Formats: sequence, structure tokens, C-alpha cells
Amino acid sequence: MQKSRIILAIVVAAFVVAAFVAIIYGTMNLQAFTVESCITFNGRSGCGIAAGATREEALGSAATIACSGLASGMTESIECSRTEPDSVRWIDE
Repeated sequence: MQKSRIILAIVVAAFVVAAFVAIIYGTMNLQAFTVESCITFNGRSGCGIAAGATREEALGSAATIACSGLASGMTESIECSRTEPDSVRWIDE
């Protein structure tokens, strides 16, 4: 019995270490693009900076951040995030 518990503990520890390494490795390069996007919505302007694995993801996140202070409610937030940005500045590509 004691030997099987030791083997089980080693297997579990190896799995935990492997999972941890996979998570760290997988997230190391996810934010390859960083952008600042400025949007005018309902007469107000706001800017947001975001990073993402793709250009589209970074730009969408920046728009969401810029709209967070400009829109009220879900409908306006969606409308705002679909608004063409006034300016886009790529920080990291």
C-alpha cells in the first residue's frame, strides 16, 4: 500500500508541474500587439490602451476600454464599440 501511495503522489506532482509549465508557456506570447484607440461617441471622447494576441483582438479590447466611460448600458456599449475610431496608434506589433 505504501509504495502505491508514493507512486500516486509522484504522478500527481508530475501532472501539476506539467500543467503549470503548459500554462506559463502558453501565456508568454499572447500579447503580441498593443494599441491605443480613441473614439468619439455621443459627443464625448475617450481613449483606451489594450494588448492582444492578434491586431483585431487588441483593437477590439481598446475600443471596449475607450467606450467604458462613454456609453451607458449594454446597447450603447455595443454601439460605441462598433464606432470607427478617431485615431489608432500601435504601440507594439
